[in-house]
Amino acid sequence: MKRVFLIVLDSCGIGELPDAAKFGDYNVNTLKACSTSAELNIPNMINAGIGMISDEEFLPRVEHPTGAYGKLAEASMGKDTTIGHWEIAGIVSAEPMPTYPNGFPEEVLKPFREQTGRGILANAPWSGTAVIEKFGEEHMKTGDLIVYTSADSVFQIAAHEDVVPPEELYRYCRIARNILQGKHGVGRVIARPFIGTPGSFTRTSNRHDFSLEPPKATIMDAVKAAGLDSIAVGKIFDIFAGRGTTEHVYNQSNTDGMNHTLHYADRDFHGLCFVNLVDFDMLYGHRRDIDGYARALNEFDQFLPKLMAKLGPDDVVMITADHGCDPSYTATTDHTREYVPLLVLGESVKPGSIGTRACFADIAATIAQLLGVELETPGKSFADQILSGGNGL
Repeated sequence: MKRVFLIVLDSCGIGELPDAAKFGDYNVNTLKACSTSAELNIPNMINAGIGMISDEEFLPRVEHPTGAYGKLAEASMGKDTTIGHWEIAGIVSAEPMPTYPNGFPEEVLKPFREQTGRGILANAPWSGTAVIEKFGEEHMKTGDLIVYTSADSVFQIAAHEDVVPPEELYRYCRIARNILQGKHGVGRVIARPFIGTPGSFTRTSNRHDFSLEPPKATIMDAVKAAGLDSIAVGKIFDIFAGRGTTEHVYNQSNTDGMNHTLHYADRDFHGLCFVNLVDFDMLYGHRRDIDGYARALNEFDQFLPKLMAKLGPDDVVMITADHGCDPSYTATTDHTREYVPLLVLGESVKPGSIGTRACFADIAATIAQLLGVELETPGKSFADQILSGGNGL
């Protein structure tokens, strides 16, 4: 293969894992929740076989799917963005990253206050929109930073762009990232800038993630080391702390990310284009907006034929997710522990089931085999199952 487009529909899970209850999740299924929306219209993914993946028949099945399809279990001990993407890229995390259901301890906050020269508000798990509604006005009056977390391993800093310009907020995040190492090594420090006035605050697209470096080589490292192109679209660059990329571009939205992907499809590169579309998670999953999530899936579905039209016989598209975020689940607004779907499309792809895979890292192992690069990973390649002639979309 010459080019692999790996696209992560951030949070689009497809049913709870057997150990979901250990993570506080019961009867969760992100894609099934979206299927209850009258808005959902995804004929291209239906034709590719997405309705064939689950044992439950909540999406239409087709007699002759156009893609290879299956689902993957998460072997890592987590349900967050960092651990999910690292596993997709070949690393299984046996230990969970630290979380802070009672807020961050003083041994973290004291050096953060000293090095930023600013006070702290909140310091507890919060919804990102609720926390700025609650503390935004006080922040604007005092200049204190809104520091909060979630069920994920994250240290989030919200600040109004008129009080703390984004570049200054990014500097504070780098300070936090340096502090949050070792036992306090959270997966991500996240800048959450917002604008507006009390009662009508809005988060901006200037979010930026500062991640831990992966502890081992990923598929991106392997592709780059082989002298091939390793292109990161969206927050992929941040999730991997810039490791393993030959070039990158950020997204302002799902639409922007899909346009970037089409742009790269027009280019004659050799290697991997790794794409994250975060709006599914950020705008619809966490906000428990079923119809909004469904409409975002519709937009992606309409994008697929445009992408496939730009690909040649030596190109493959893989579509998957990094965790769940069931928009119908009201017990929390956090991620949900789920299987993730997998669709593989391309002229050389044999349509049909690849079954249930033991870990997300099977994707990395497969990409390594397709591109002929060396990668040590617990994942098992399914390349031989899918490469015997197909018809794309």
